Amino acid sequence: MMHSTLQGATPIDPAEARDLIPSHIATQAELNEWELHNIVEGERWAFGRRHGKLLTPEFVQRLHWRMFGNTWKWAGDWRRSEKNIGIAPELIPVRMRELLDDVTSQIEHRSYPLREIAARCHHRMVQIHPFPNGNGRLARTYTDLFLTNHDESRFTWGDGDLLAIGDARERYIAALRSADARDYGPLMEFLGVKP
Repeated sequence: MMHSTLQGATPIDPAEARDLIPSHIATQAELNEWELHNIVEGERWAFGRRHGKLLTPEFVQRLHWRMFGNTWKWAGDWRRSEKNIGIAPELIPVRMRELLDDVTSQIEHRSYPLREIAARCHHRMVQIHPFPNGNGRLARTYTDLFLTNHDESRFTWGDGDLLAIGDARERYIAALRSADARDYGPLMEFLGVKP
């Protein structure tokens, strides 16, 4: 079965790989192409309307299902296995609720400018790593949706292809790792968030 060797990519364990919906896929390239079509459909749904309950775990699950539901049977279900990144699976529902409650509070109390709130939310969602796969793509889409729902422009995400090996992906991963160590400067710079 396919497996990704891309830096920062989450390996799919054999049990999760068996939950691939399209039976004709045999290579990583075919999987990537299929997923891309599914993601585009999910983003069309997400950005095609306003969402009133964006800051709920249920919305995050629904968005993941919309982005990956034609690809994986487990789309929209919290991760149940350990990965090379992310918290313990049993903590995911609680940590996702805490994250979204924190964002709600940060908005209410104007703890940070809105774009910084979005960047910090993105980092924490990637750090939690709530799903078996697709977490980076989901977190970027969710972050952009959060911004557009607040009449802000989307992030440029380093003006590069974050799904391919290259400078943009390397800078993105390095910025996330710096944020893991509580240094948000590189992430803010990568996203173009002004101090």
